[in-house]
Amino acid sequence: MSSATLSPAAAKADTPIPLRAHLRHTGALIRRNLLWIRQDPESMFDAILFPVIFTLLFVYVFGGSIGQSLGGGQERYVQYVIPGLMAMMGMNMAQGVGTGFNQDFNSGVMDRFRSLPIGRGSVLFAKIAVELMRMLFATAVLMVVAVAVGYDIKDWAGMLASVGLSAVFGSALMWVFLTLGVVMKNAQSVQAMGFLVLMPLQFGSSIFAPPASMPGWLQAFTDYNPLSTLADTARGLMEGGPIAHDLWVTVIWSVGLTVVMAPVAIHKFRTKS
Repeated sequence: MSSATLSPAAAKADTPIPLRAHLRHTGALIRRNLLWIRQDPESMFDAILFPVIFTLLFVYVFGGSIGQSLGGGQERYVQYVIPGLMAMMGMNMAQGVGTGFNQDFNSGVMDRFRSLPIGRGSVLFAKIAVELMRMLFATAVLMVVAVAVGYDIKDWAGMLASVGLSAVFGSALMWVFLTLGVVMKNAQSVQAMGFLVLMPLQFGSSIFAPPASMPGWLQAFTDYNPLSTLADTARGLMEGGPIAHDLWVTVIWSVGLTVVMAPVAIHKFRTKS
């Protein structure tokens, strides 16, 4: 859409908007997105089913064999894998925000938003805020299932800190997928790109199994894989152990992704024709 065809409201949207107005717009869009979820409860199926399926799958299929390598059995593996699955919550919700954002573009919803006199960033911040709420809901489901299969919460404060860190990293990753949602042609392309990027990060990490048995080059990769460092930080916070290296690597990844990708996502959203 050229500037010559912009409506007066759209032209006004490109003028500077005060911070208070940005916050008001973001709040209104958050309420709009939550009402949409209320009208379409099936959109919460992934947040409910993903933690249930993955917990049961890895605990009861791989728990015995991997648990033995950890010096225990299935009970020991439960204590190992649950913090790792918590680290996955943000990753999976981030991928979903990209596909949903792309579908909104293709359905014309975003064209309507961009014609309104609202801050462009408000649309993106509202989307991230709602996805973080979905992530926290999925994490709550995960912990309920974890306790049901025998997970022992040893440090409640550490668990809450782990959830907060997962939310920080997940929100940073969402900026990447919001950018993909804008630049890719369809939701299938966003999903395919997410699969190609996240699958190596997910399975080349310490989420599901300790990296000690991996080849040296892969162990070096896992040392700085943000999903590994996030999972290991969560284990340290929830189970006890050193966290300094993993925490700093996770924070650096989160800040770096946000600083680099948030302006890119907002710019692509503003200039998409």
